[in-house]
Amino acid sequence: MRAPAAKRPLTVVIAPDSFKGSLTSVQVAEALRDGWLRARPNDLVLVAPLADGGEGTLVAIAAAGGWDWCEAAAHDPLGRPVRARWLRSADGSRGIVELAEASGLSRVSGRERDPMAASTLGTGEVIRAALDAGVRRITLGIGGSATTDGGAGILRALGATVTEDSVDLAGLDPRLADVELRIACDVTNPLLGERGAAATYGPQKGATLHDVRLLNKRLERFADALEAATGRRERDTPGAGAAGGTGFGLLAVRDRLRSLELVPGVGLVMDETDLAGKLGRADLVVTGEGRIDEQTAFGKTALGVAMRALEAGLPCIAVGGGVTPQGIEALDALAVVVPVVEQPQSVEEAMAAGTAPIERCGERIARLISLGGAG
Repeated sequence: MRAPAAKRPLTVVIAPDSFKGSLTSVQVAEALRDGWLRARPNDLVLVAPLADGGEGTLVAIAAAGGWDWCEAAAHDPLGRPVRARWLRSADGSRGIVELAEASGLSRVSGRERDPMAASTLGTGEVIRAALDAGVRRITLGIGGSATTDGGAGILRALGATVTEDSVDLAGLDPRLADVELRIACDVTNPLLGERGAAATYGPQKGATLHDVRLLNKRLERFADALEAATGRRERDTPGAGAAGGTGFGLLAVRDRLRSLELVPGVGLVMDETDLAGKLGRADLVVTGEGRIDEQTAFGKTALGVAMRALEAGLPCIAVGGGVTPQGIEALDALAVVVPVVEQPQSVEEAMAAGTAPIERCGERIARLISLGGAG
């Protein structure tokens, strides 16, 4: 059955996160757009792919335009040479670095995960490359790390001497004094303890219970040494435990930089991609992520977009690769949640299906909009 003809074209903003492990936010946004336009070809669809500061942040920000892709020679979490991408603004003044590019969990296979050996050295090498290129305003997304080194690798790459029990910052790159660093961070964990970097995130990086205890002790020794070297106590600062303690390592040396701030990742990417400007032109917002569940309530992209839509007085639809009752509840009164899945299937089968189901989902939503008389 054909949907009734629309009374007038709508302007629709499609602003999803990636479906992690399967599709980038750009692919998801384009699939929803293509499906939508099959049903409502006269609508203006503004694609605004997003990320939360972790893997996919570079792709989402680059899609907004005004950035050039750069590459740096770096090392992956286990010390193997890699080429890591980063973004430089068209005027050369700003840079975006994604920790996951060099030091991410996606750089190591499941059987290779070694939380005791994994290092953030490669991320430090990318930051150093940005400094070499003249960039002094750097945004660093720290999600998706494979590491639990407290950011020691980054500090080594930037000239610090770090041993098992001591830290010497005499060789730290003097150019950092001119750097304005924003860190995209969506967690509030401290460095140590039962809510710390090792206990909370170590297991997903391959750490056993024994490893967690050892990692926590190693982080404690590193914290003692780094805080002694800087005169700052940052181990209990919210966000210190982010990315295996990377938040802590950078917070501790903040006096060596012109400025440093931890900011919510989702909000940062929204700002970088001018989501507010797009919403100002919109009649409707569509967001989404790979799984809308109980974690959605804790600052994930779908919640962030739905809240921005509410502030703008716009209706919002949230598309989920997987949806749970808790996820629907998390977005209650903010968005209508629509699952992509069309039949019973495993997560692996859903991920292997590519963009076709998402396109069909976009088409179904658009037809429902027409049936409801919108436009």
